Amino acid sequence: MTILYHLPFSGDCRVVRIALAEKKINVRLLVEPIWERRKNFLLYNPDGSVPVLLLDEKKSICGASVIIEWLDDIQNEPNLIGEEPLIRAESRRIMCWFSKKFFREVEENIVFEKIVKGFMGKGEPNSNVLRAGRKNLKVHLEYIDWLSKQRDWLAGKKFSIADISAAANFSILDYLGEVSWRDYPDAKEWYVRVKSRPSFRDILLDKVPGMLPVKHYNNLDF
Repeated sequence: MTILYHLPFSGDCRVVRIALAEKKINVRLLVEPIWERRKNFLLYNPDGSVPVLLLDEKKSICGASVIIEWLDDIQNEPNLIGEEPLIRAESRRIMCWFSKKFFREVEENIVFEKIVKGFMGKGEPNSNVLRAGRKNLKVHLEYIDWLSKQRDWLAGKKFSIADISAAANFSILDYLGEVSWRDYPDAKEWYVRVKSRPSFRDILLDKVPGMLPVKHYNNLDF
């Protein structure tokens, strides 16, 4: 069976898991502690990062955006990137926004401090770093709130990888109780629509050992 090496609270990994579920492709999930730099894993991805989709012992596909492109190449229905060139460009832009800009400005601060540090044994969260991440999070929420007012879905009229990328990343912050949805009603309405899709269910079951999610995390009506 195809294997997906992942981390449950990685935005890029959640993107791939949701995309696979949208296309109804079953894979075996293996959590990969990338900070250990395991030699066997580095044979599949010398970069040492996840997600990695292992097709067999000699064929691996590395990185969320590359995996998504490959998935649409091998199975066009449902199309996740878009059919028109401008829509494809926009969905890729928004995916890149979350995998790079959102990760750098928000996740690298909040998620690393509150979750990853504990796994790596690097001590308590740094309050100054958390404060910076929370300030940046507001900017991203304002942008998604604005996009949600302008469009049916983030990249246009159809659900796409843009929505998957944004919702996958926000879901991690939502688990931690970091998203004040009441302040962003249009973003909240959009998130509820994505969260209600069957492809989203499995990631909502992930748990951080010793850290329960906020009460509304699994609820569609919150």
